[in-house]
Amino acid sequence: MPGITTHILDLMHGQPAENVTIELYFSESSTADWQLLKSAVTNTDGRLDAPLLNAENTKMGNYEIVFHIGDYFRNKSIELPEPPFLDQVPVRFGLSSPSSHYHVPLLVSPWGYQIYRGS
Repeated sequence: MPGITTHILDLMHGQPAENVTIELYFSESSTADWQLLKSAVTNTDGRLDAPLLNAENTKMGNYEIVFHIGDYFRNKSIELPEPPFLDQVPVRFGLSSPSSHYHVPLLVSPWGYQIYRGS
């Protein structure tokens, strides 16, 4: 299944992160402007109901996923400083093989995160 997918795991609570807004941006080169391709919200499983980008629309270039985790933790009644240590987590990556699947999971707490290319 080519395209771009993601999911979010809340390490503080040990569960998937539901109702997190995610935005996907695209830039053809390091000097080109960023274009918003999609905005979506995670489901109860911490995933999206559809890929961030399906195979037909995937092309080589630079992508950025912005995870709005500050709002998520505020909605969980976690006391955060203002401004929060992590509010939005931007992840930029290059996509060199449009026929491949790019899964970009986020493991997150209010104080840190880990990102990797999954399968």
